[in-house]
Amino acid sequence: MAPTPPGSVHQLDPATQRSEGDINRSDRRADWQAAALDDATRQLLAEDSRYFLHQSLSTPCLNALESCEGIYVTDVQGRRYMDFHGNNVHQVGFAHPEVVAAIRRQLDELSFCTRRYTNQVAIDLARKLTEIAPGNLNKVLFCPGGTEAIGIALKLARLATGRHKTISMWDSFHGASLDAISIGGEAIFRAGIGPLLPGCEHVPPPDEYRCLWDCGSRGGCDLKCSNYVEYVLEKETDVAAVIAEPCRATPYIPKPEYWQRIRKACDRHGALLIFDEIWQGLGRTGRWFSCENFGVVPDILVTGKGLGGGIMPLAALLANDKLDVAGDRALGHYTHEKSPVSCAAALATIEVIEREGLLAHAATLGEYALQRLRELAQRHELIGDVRGLGLTLGVELVKNRQTRERATDEAEQVMYRALDKGLSFKLTMGNILLLTPPLIITREQLDFAIDVIDRCLLEVAG
Repeated sequence: MAPTPPGSVHQLDPATQRSEGDINRSDRRADWQAAALDDATRQLLAEDSRYFLHQSLSTPCLNALESCEGIYVTDVQGRRYMDFHGNNVHQVGFAHPEVVAAIRRQLDELSFCTRRYTNQVAIDLARKLTEIAPGNLNKVLFCPGGTEAIGIALKLARLATGRHKTISMWDSFHGASLDAISIGGEAIFRAGIGPLLPGCEHVPPPDEYRCLWDCGSRGGCDLKCSNYVEYVLEKETDVAAVIAEPCRATPYIPKPEYWQRIRKACDRHGALLIFDEIWQGLGRTGRWFSCENFGVVPDILVTGKGLGGGIMPLAALLANDKLDVAGDRALGHYTHEKSPVSCAAALATIEVIEREGLLAHAATLGEYALQRLRELAQRHELIGDVRGLGLTLGVELVKNRQTRERATDEAEQVMYRALDKGLSFKLTMGNILLLTPPLIITREQLDFAIDVIDRCLLEVAG
């Protein structure tokens, strides 16, 4: 690629653009829209394109929605899709009646809490989060979104340690603000932006299928990736925190020993361990928080997305008691920090997860889904790898199982054919079908979705 002329926008190649989702300007998308959308929908999309700034992963948009309920979204043409993406806000599905009722009640009681005041529902939610969180994560801050919560975590780590450096993962996503993309690892957010936060070191993620150290040739993962994290901690000497998603949304699912080693390495080198559970917390992996699957408790845990019940924007930072050290500073200072309406939605969401047994349901159904997807892999040469934890599932498509060349075009074909059959999901890294259904999904509904993927793979293989 030729150098970018001064003053022009840095242009990314298509492969780089696909790390976080499917491209909104691809030929495949244009073909699908030409065949699937009516004039009224095209008019809506044209208005959206007129008034919103264009950006990858958003405007120009794929389609327009009319309603959402349970595991489904419905477009303005009346077509209903199972939503296996949902921006991962839909642990209890969309428009859950108990969450809606809690919001309505709270609107009648206390609709807003101005700064310097508190309210009972915010306190109740903070207490509940400390009860379900692992270890001594007993101190809480709320804010409107996960990106803001990541910013709070970074500031708290600096104040608590007196250091500013971080270690995070390439390919990671922690939000789209300048501080979040500094620790994030995707060029679609970082490239061409200019100077980012100083001291943001990056290491390879624990991706066993595409291991940088080729662990497959040595008989499987031997945790060289975790050794490298400690190597960087030793060489830098003054890292404030290691920050990462316990399971990256591709998904990368490391061995428990990976995080156990890094937890010990952080302790040895005086660094904090921060887990970003914005999308995977609150039951998606079969536990309240995914780090529980690895037997590791971080110093700071950030969660969000589903916390607002798929309706209200809300995120939370949970910190170890020992990190309550910044009483003379403003760590968050957000207008809606103790929003009673958002907190009421979150409490109702947690109550639904508890009462309906969705943690065990996600764990059991996730194992079943993995088994079914592995059966598909035996019949479809396009499938190079299948992985998952709870209802976080990934199917990686390759052109050749030996070379593992990414089957990017084929993955896009599968996605658009699945839309025609009533299933919506996201692509990540260009060639991975990322499947994150609502936790309320039934086995029969899951079977339908996997059958759709099966048929689409057959059609694309031709």
